[in-house]
Amino acid sequence: MSDRHSAPRCTPQGQDRHRAPWGTEVLAGCSGALVMVAVVLTLGVLGFSPLGAGTASLGLQASFVSVAIGGLVFAGLARQAMPVAGPSSATALICAGLMAQLSNDPALTSSPAGIAMAMATMSLAVVVMGLLLVGMAFLRLGRLAQFVPQPVLAGFMNGVAVLIVLAQAPTLMGLAEGTPLGGHGVELSMVQPAALALGLGTALCAALVAWRWPNAPAQLIGLGAGVAAYFGLHAAWPELALGARIGPLPQTLPWPDLSQRLLVDGSAAFVWRHGWAVLSAGVVMALVAALESVLNALAIDQVLDEQHDADRMLLSLGTANLLSALMGGLPVVLMRARAMATLRSGGKGRRAALAGALAYMLMYLLLGPLLACLPKVVLAGIMITVAFALADRWTHQLLSQWRQGERSTEAWQSLAVVAIVAVLTVWKGFAVGVISGIVVAVVLFVSHLNRSLIRSSHTAVAEPSRRAYSIQQESYLKEARARVAVFELEGSLFFGTAERLSSQADALDGRTRCLVLDLRGVGMIDASGAMLLQQLSSRLARRGIALLLAGVTPEHPHGRCLRAFGCFRESPRDDWHPDLDRAVEAAERLLLREADLATDDAKVELAETTLFHGLDARQAELLRGHLQRIRLAPGQILFREGDAGDGLFLLTRGAVSIVAGTGAAYLQQRYASFSAGLMLGEMAMLDGRGRSAAATADTESELYHLTPQALEAIATQDPDLAARLYRNMALHLADRLRRATSLRSTVPLAGAAVSR
Repeated sequence: MSDRHSAPRCTPQGQDRHRAPWGTEVLAGCSGALVMVAVVLTLGVLGFSPLGAGTASLGLQASFVSVAIGGLVFAGLARQAMPVAGPSSATALICAGLMAQLSNDPALTSSPAGIAMAMATMSLAVVVMGLLLVGMAFLRLGRLAQFVPQPVLAGFMNGVAVLIVLAQAPTLMGLAEGTPLGGHGVELSMVQPAALALGLGTALCAALVAWRWPNAPAQLIGLGAGVAAYFGLHAAWPELALGARIGPLPQTLPWPDLSQRLLVDGSAAFVWRHGWAVLSAGVVMALVAALESVLNALAIDQVLDEQHDADRMLLSLGTANLLSALMGGLPVVLMRARAMATLRSGGKGRRAALAGALAYMLMYLLLGPLLACLPKVVLAGIMITVAFALADRWTHQLLSQWRQGERSTEAWQSLAVVAIVAVLTVWKGFAVGVISGIVVAVVLFVSHLNRSLIRSSHTAVAEPSRRAYSIQQESYLKEARARVAVFELEGSLFFGTAERLSSQADALDGRTRCLVLDLRGVGMIDASGAMLLQQLSSRLARRGIALLLAGVTPEHPHGRCLRAFGCFRESPRDDWHPDLDRAVEAAERLLLREADLATDDAKVELAETTLFHGLDARQAELLRGHLQRIRLAPGQILFREGDAGDGLFLLTRGAVSIVAGTGAAYLQQRYASFSAGLMLGEMAMLDGRGRSAAATADTESELYHLTPQALEAIATQDPDLAARLYRNMALHLADRLRRATSLRSTVPLAGAAVSR
């Protein structure tokens, strides 16, 4: 994902990296368009449904205008790798909400003139949206769109999902469009069971395909199955009530005639009466389109390793919406689902986007008679699947964490914001829902300003890893550890604290080579926090700084949470570590590799190990004869906590860690990690009290075992040698103790806030 700060603008040269042959691009663009055609159809019907029967064909026309004409304009102007655009569920539903308000005006009739008045009024709202997007681009507000709090976005999308289901309910039940569901508007005898079964069956078919074959065009397959079932049932039982069809479509795309539609008698007065509704709908659509497009662009950037220019994108979207509005089209946003479908088909850039827009235009012009035969109830079933896809995954993740015991203040506050926005969106409309959610989120944000997410910050000089290195390596690391910054976090990483962490990381100086974030004290990570970590990793990498996360593994709740939000999906990961100790060790080993001092596979001769220090050739040969060689595979246990102290071990190759605890790595505590040349296990052999912790091989390792019986035999044969061995053990223990106590002073980072 691109970072939350000013990103370098994509250049034509940058786009050349994402090009495929013309033929591949055209085929991929057409394939991506075909995969999403079911959604385009249903959004068109959704946007115009409040105007009543006979307007579904106009909705289809408006949807194809936005995805063809708006898509062509956006693909031609935008400067990003996959510029595909068209209508979205949220903006189409806002249009439907505006149409519902207009339909309550007594002056609006079902005549062509009345419908033209309503369409002109809706087009004005899209014009307002387009102008606002252009204004946001010129004010360089593009990057601010991604900072809308995640609970507000989640509540809004959940509210939209509920409204889509409610909007499709009359069609699913075979009722006349516009029939109210509340009060005495609907009687059981009015429901058409066959139509309801067909609509729900279509939704179920698409859902099963998506579940069984995740990469298949589930909605397109569901649409085909539903249409086949409709005509099959109609042929077998002509009297069966299955609902209406779309009806005839205009044979040509409309011309930019908004000014002419506004000159129809009564149009000016009608628009004036609904000016506030037009303005509020335009503002909400602009905010939603900006936010949705920026977030979709971030997701596409992550796939393509690209950076988009948010301001240029909003300028292109605004221009595309202005032209779409002049031709009576629906609002235009960046379409992530279509972009991903195009990428899976082999498309890489602008050519595929242009081909897809042209494919939609040809579909409309050449397949009009077939589109006119589409059953409305089948499209309603497809729209139900769209609604369920819109239901926010982050809310589900947050609820799961709540059920698992995550009851922090931030968790229930986030859930409260989600609920408030969702309820108000369904009850009072989009504008009230979004504005109220932002107000509540701002209040919560201000209340968290005095809380510092960073509990402490220092360098690895203050807290080196427990890995024991060779004398040469330790000598180099003594100063090099100052290039490893460590932030220990505490609290919740969510929309109210994420940006402050980002600014602290940006303040690191150019000498820093690694930043270690210790997340063990973090209770909750929301989508905003997950996105920040992903963006921070990419941004720091461009500065030559490696980001390492401590307290995060694939099986740890933090790791599952990050991947649930679509971040850090690649596997395996060398930037995730179960605890701070092992994360700092990874940073140290990176420094050693860059200094050509890494000796991961080096083998140390027995004579060079600590137990052999000061021995002459005869003594060394005598000791070697009492040693037993052991080989361990990575992860293999040398001894367990509580085992008898059956001797000490000399490590000649690999690395062995001393750990306490069982289960996953993040549940274990590492006390020390030994490199080749060192000894371990001597304490239990000396005091006879058993192993105080377990020993596990980090890599393929080779060790030599000296048992208590062998040491007694050496004492009998050569008392001077035994005394020297005991002295070497004591020196080894003293060195470990001295190292453990001399490197624990706290050295704050220059220029970074420290909270103790």
